[in-house]
Amino acid sequence: MTEYVKAWQCIGCGMIEAPQTCIGVCEYRKAELVYAFEYERVRAQAATAIRRANSLEALVHQLANTTPRDGGWERSYLAMQDQARHKLAALMSDAKDCGIPAATSEPATTR
Repeated sequence: MTEYVKAWQCIGCGMIEAPQTCIGVCEYRKAELVYAFEYERVRAQAATAIRRANSLEALVHQLANTTPRDGGWERSYLAMQDQARHKLAALMSDAKDCGIPAATSEPATTR
């Protein structure tokens, strides 16, 4: 988990001190800081989450805008289901590589 560090930053020169202000002539205001390595980790996870969302959005868009030909609904459904399985496998692999928890629920069964 990313933790914030409370520090003091001079509004004039930009100097940062922690955990309390000095008694110099600078005027300080509180600033919140995070470690660079934590920021980079969260940034990479966010980029992965955005890629995953875009990928799923494309699949939903295709599903919403596809109208099978007469008698072809089952073939279309099975093709989209196959695409969804491949996409989910890629997304789970991508999430695992970046340390993002992926959904692990069992697929719904058909009646």
